[in-house]
Amino acid sequence: MATRAVLDHHRTATRGARSFVGYVQGRHFRQECFTAGGWLNTGDRARRDADGYIRITGRSKDIIIRTGENVPVKEIEDVLLRHPKVSNVALVGMPDSRLGEFGCACVVLEPGETLALGELRTFLLEQQVTRQFWPERLEIMDEFPTTPSGKVQKFRLREILAANQSAQQPVAV
Repeated sequence: MATRAVLDHHRTATRGARSFVGYVQGRHFRQECFTAGGWLNTGDRARRDADGYIRITGRSKDIIIRTGENVPVKEIEDVLLRHPKVSNVALVGMPDSRLGEFGCACVVLEPGETLALGELRTFLLEQQVTRQFWPERLEIMDEFPTTPSGKVQKFRLREILAANQSAQQPVAV
């Protein structure tokens, strides 16, 4: 089985004798899952590390529903990954009585760096990201909880953040 990471969009795809061949429901679903070359889009996001290994970092279809609007988590994470101080990022939705959910950017920094929410928002403004998509909270972490295969366990991040909820309240956009 072959695997590749399309690094410009952090997407993964596989192809091989043991690959999934399609849905029973028909071609419409198959077209969404497969490329013209027969590669199965897994829906996983990945990065290639310095040793050439592919590290799974999340899912493509994560969303946060904030005041009835869908925040495209993957797209915002991709922008945040371009920040020079950010080594890794996971954007998660946290429950909020007024907004429905608010965004919390969990960030692993490059060694020796510091980052404040205001600096992160300035970067998002420079990148022309819609204000409604900006995270209301920033949480700096040493590492993320992951599965044995390296996927970020966003449910565990939410648990960690909920336990820390009183320590840092969301800041209005």
